[in-house]
Parts: sequence; C-alpha cells; structure tokens
Amino acid sequence: MGTQNKVIDQIFPETLKILSDLIKFQTVSGAPNFKLIEYCEKKLSKLGAISSKTINESTQQANLFSTINGKKKLNGGGIILSGHTDVVPASPKEWSSDPYVAREKDNKIYGRGSCDMKGFIACTLAVAPLFASENLKKPIHFSYTFDEETACLGAPLMLADLKKRKIDYSACIIGEPTSMKAITAHKGYNEYVTYFTGLSGHASNPERGVNAVEYAIRYSNKLMELRNELKKRKPKRTLFSPPYSTLQIGKITGGIGTNVIADRCILDWEVRPVAREDGEFINKNIDSYTEKTLLPEMKKIYPEATINKVTVGEVVGFDEKEGSEAVNLICNLTGDNSKDVVSFGTEAGLFQKFGISTVVCGPGSIEQAHTVDEYVTFDQLKLCLKMLIDLRDKLI
Repeated sequence: MGTQNKVIDQIFPETLKILSDLIKFQTVSGAPNFKLIEYCEKKLSKLGAISSKTINESTQQANLFSTINGKKKLNGGGIILSGHTDVVPASPKEWSSDPYVAREKDNKIYGRGSCDMKGFIACTLAVAPLFASENLKKPIHFSYTFDEETACLGAPLMLADLKKRKIDYSACIIGEPTSMKAITAHKGYNEYVTYFTGLSGHASNPERGVNAVEYAIRYSNKLMELRNELKKRKPKRTLFSPPYSTLQIGKITGGIGTNVIADRCILDWEVRPVAREDGEFINKNIDSYTEKTLLPEMKKIYPEATINKVTVGEVVGFDEKEGSEAVNLICNLTGDNSKDVVSFGTEAGLFQKFGISTVVCGPGSIEQAHTVDEYVTFDQLKLCLKMLIDLRDKLI
C-alpha cells in the first residue's frame, strides 16, 4: 500500500496538469474536438500506442481508439477504458471563474468537464506510462468518443469500426462520475425534436392563420398525458428510481411577438425508457395523435402545414448481467462490493450490445455534473488512479 501511495503521489500532479489541459479545450457537444483528440493521441503515441480515429460526416469530430500492448506483442482481448470528450455548454456569467480555465481550491479542481468526464480521461492518460512500461498479459485500450451528451452519436461509429477488426475485448470500464462505485444498469435515452410549420398572420384574426406555437402546446399536453401512462406501465420488479420510464420537455422555441400568429415552433423532448417497449408506446401514440388529430386541423386551414418529428438519437439502456466480468473486476479493484443503478444515460449499453462485458465506474459525483462551478475532488481522482494502478498490477 505504501508503494502504491507513493506512485499516486508521483503521478497526481501530472493528472492535474492533464485535466487542466483538457478543460481548456471547449469541446461542447456538436463543436469540433480534433485538438483534444490530437492531444490525447500524441501522449499515447509517445508510449508506443497503436491508434485509429473514426470521423463523423462533418469531418469536425473524431473518436480515438488507442491500444498499449506494453513490452509484448499481444493479440486481442484486453480492457477498454472509455470516456467521452464532449461537455455540456457553460455560461461564463454564471460561473465564479472562467469555466474553461481549471481552478484549484479546497482540494477540488473546477472547470467544465472536470467531473463529467475529463477527470477520468486525465487519470487514464496519467497512468498510461505505467501500462506501457510493463510486460502486460492483456492489452489496455483507450477509447475517447465525441457527442455522448447528445444521444451518444460518436460511440456507434467507433464500435462499427472495431467490429470490422473482429477482435474480442475482455471488459470495458466507462468512467462516468459514480463516486467510484460500480454501476450495473441504467435506463435508455431517446431524444427527439419536433418541428411545427403553420401560417403566419395578424393576431387580430387568429382563425385565418395556423399558430404553430399553439399546436406545439397541444402536442406537449399529449406528451404529458402519455407521461402519466408511463407511470402505470411501471414493471413489477425494477431497480431504478423513479421506477418507471420518464418523459420530459426540455425546450420550446417559436413565435416573434404577441401580435403575430406564429408560423414556426420547435419542441425538444426526451424519453428515458425502463424497457424498449415504453419508447415504442410513446412514439406510436404521439405519432397517431399527430396524424389523426393535429395535422388534419392544421391542413384544413393551411394545406402546407407540417409537423415533423426528428429522432436525434435512441440510445439503448444498460442491462444488469449476473456474473458480469466487468462488474466483478471493478469490485475486486476498488474493494467495494456494493453495486448500484442510475437513471442517467451512458455509452455502456452500446458496448454491452456489442458483446463486451461493461461496467460504469469513475471519479466524481453526478451531482456536480452539468452544474455551474462543476468540480471533481482530489480524493476522487486519487481513488481512480488507485483503481487504474491496481488494474495495471492485474495485467502483469
């Protein structure tokens, strides 16, 4: 234990430096992340890592998958350490300091993404030299993806590329903030945007126009009715809190003034299904309401009126698996056999669907994720370093 603490003390300053560097990259979901990916790739390449990138259609974002074999040439298998590079937006006016400049205070490091989840990525990069210097029994893989926060858009591209290589992987550790507890399951995450097109006109004669905002409100009310139905569909046995699938309207945008009939409106909403069937139930019913009720009324006045629902993403849930190799590995490494489930989404279900035993475990608390003055504590980062060092010891 003394030797391990000494190693942690030696690499902890480098961990903070790397995390500070990562926070500087303003990789808000949808924004380019190439500079951050190049930063990570350069660090890993110096250690002899073999890397590949998968790039999205806009060529502005990339995933990185790097493999360290240590001093031996190894074929297949190994452990994947996975983190997403994107962060949610931050409003500098609301923060105590610049959200994209790391600030250390009271044994915490503040900055957008410090907790969710650049802290984990920093830990993996700081420990990477320890893996590279050993005769590993299995390779260690580093997976850094884009746009996890917007329906996990990056990971499927990377996983499709890995599938072509036909390589088996022993386990995957998704380093989302869980206070270093093993998370064995979470709900799915379905994200949608619905666009309403009506007919503008003077507000003094509303019956001559088609008010897109008003139809969006009726659409929203129907979603609220369906949300109550989701509660009635609660499974008899469930691990989650709340125990039923949830639905939430996140944003509504439309209209230009009170005296003008709104001809445009946009509605952003989500469903977090406990079971895939709940997502199907919502879509079937809202689509039926649109086609049978709302659209006929709109088109009666304005034949070119439209309601267009766009699926941003439908991310599969992460299912609890008895005897999970990845969960057992984490419990063994951390010495904590307690397990939990969460309602927030991750990329874990995608890796699991790919056939890789997966667990979610990383530094920081989800209570700090996405918040103003987001932070991760030094203690959490050190616990993550300890877990990764113990993993190194298991692989030699």
